[in-house]
Amino acid sequence: FLFLVAELCCGFFVILILGNFWFLAILYLLWLYLDWETPCTGGRRSQWVRSWTVWKYFREYFPIHLIKTSDLNPNHNYLLGFHPHGVLVAGAFGNFCTGPSFKNLFPGLTPYLHIMPIWFGCPFFREYIMSAGMVSASKESVSYVLNNEGGGHASIIVIGGAEESLNAHPGSLTLNILKRKGFIKMALKHGAHLVPVFSFGENELFKQVANPKGSWLRNVQEKLQKIMGFALPLFHARGVFQYSFGLIPYRQPIHTVVGSPIPVKRNLNPTTEEIEQLHALYLQKLRKLFEEHKRNYGIPEHKSLIFE
Repeated sequence: FLFLVAELCCGFFVILILGNFWFLAILYLLWLYLDWETPCTGGRRSQWVRSWTVWKYFREYFPIHLIKTSDLNPNHNYLLGFHPHGVLVAGAFGNFCTGPSFKNLFPGLTPYLHIMPIWFGCPFFREYIMSAGMVSASKESVSYVLNNEGGGHASIIVIGGAEESLNAHPGSLTLNILKRKGFIKMALKHGAHLVPVFSFGENELFKQVANPKGSWLRNVQEKLQKIMGFALPLFHARGVFQYSFGLIPYRQPIHTVVGSPIPVKRNLNPTTEEIEQLHALYLQKLRKLFEEHKRNYGIPEHKSLIFE
């Protein structure tokens, strides 16, 4: 979906350049230059865009639900680790960028969904995603959000990143997290409380072409991911009027469960040992969150998370 909208925006920009509206393209490039740092300084959200009726239908299609397990004190800043990435990241977008659910469940907190910086280089598309409350996933951007005096900010980071989308097969519970410790260091530096989030049903929206590790397809996908910065999973789901093939996601319920916060004391220069200890505690809390709720959302008792 993001690719489609981004391509449409880029296509519109090319039309401006090649048509008789090249002066508008120049004006926009000037605006882009002057506004380049905005995605790293909190973005530019629009409550009007976030409240579009289309997002209501988007959430109801699956449907998407946000589940609260603990209060989050708005006097603190939080770093929410979202799992798994899936193909669409529908739970993250539906719960943190649209609708009133987050605001109603966690009053006083403003959510910021961090995504790859590359998306903010796309003309016009960047304005759209910033309006929805998305900001860059760069260190500068995360620091800006978490450095809010008085608290009230929540950074949402999809920890597994684009690489994890290659594991997004129905029934898959594999998370790319063992080597991902940058978010732990950011939480320590800013004293942001860590909150594990697991989105049940995220991997059930599409079927992906078999790409086990070591296969030629997986090797190509991983090489392209390193070159371009984002992954290219080969997936399909249903069509508009039939259920056998298409790019429209399956109607599978998504339940995004927000766990209890892990208190973090500010430490401007955390040691490797301190980062490792907090990372291990985070993994423990994430696994506990999954185990406590998996029965409610159709996960067999013998299934458990796999950390890679």
